[in-house]
Amino acid sequence: MPAQLGQFEAFEPIFAEWNSKINLISRNDMQHFYERHVLHSLAIARYISFAPGTRILDVGTGGGFPGLPLAICFPNSDFLLVDSIGKKIKAVGSMAQALGLSNVRTIQQRVETIDEKFDFIVSRAVTSLPEFVGWAASKFHGHSRNTKPNGILYLKGGNLEPELKLLPKRWVKQVIPINSWFEEGFFETKSLIHLF
Repeated sequence: MPAQLGQFEAFEPIFAEWNSKINLISRNDMQHFYERHVLHSLAIARYISFAPGTRILDVGTGGGFPGLPLAICFPNSDFLLVDSIGKKIKAVGSMAQALGLSNVRTIQQRVETIDEKFDFIVSRAVTSLPEFVGWAASKFHGHSRNTKPNGILYLKGGNLEPELKLLPKRWVKQVIPINSWFEEGFFETKSLIHLF
C-alpha cells in the first residue's frame, strides 16, 4: 500500500530526530535502523496477519518497537503501546501522531496495572521470559479472531531453552527462528516465541 510505504519511509527521519534528543536506541545503531528495529519487529507480521479489530498490547515499547512498525502494517488493528519511562512514551506518542497512526494509543504505565484485555501481547526482549509471562499472562483473553491462538508474541535472541524450561507446563510454546524469514546475519540467533 502506498500510504504504508510512505509511513515506513518517514519513520527513520522522525525517529532520528527524537533519538538525537533522548537516545531511544544507540546512536551507532541508527545506521541499522530498518534491519535491526523495523524488520525485526515485522517478524511478527511474517508469522501472523492480524485480522481487522485485533487488539494488541506492546509492553516495554521503548522507542516504539515492535508496536509502531506493526501499527503501520495493520491499520485496521488497535495498538496500545506502554512503557514505564515517561520521556520514551512521549516520543513514541509524538512519532505515532507524526506518522498519522490513528490506531495507536500510548500510555506511561506498568503492564501489571493495565486493566484491559487484548488478543495479543507483543514485546522485544524486555526481560526474561518467565518474568514477562508473570506480568502479561492475565492480559489476553481467549476469544480468538485470528488464525493463530491469542497469547504472547515475544522477540528474543540467544539460547532460549533455559528460560522456556522455567515456564509452567500449561503453556504451549512455539519457537520460530527469524532467519527462516530474513537472511541478514543479524537474525541468525533471533527467534519469535508464541506462548498460548
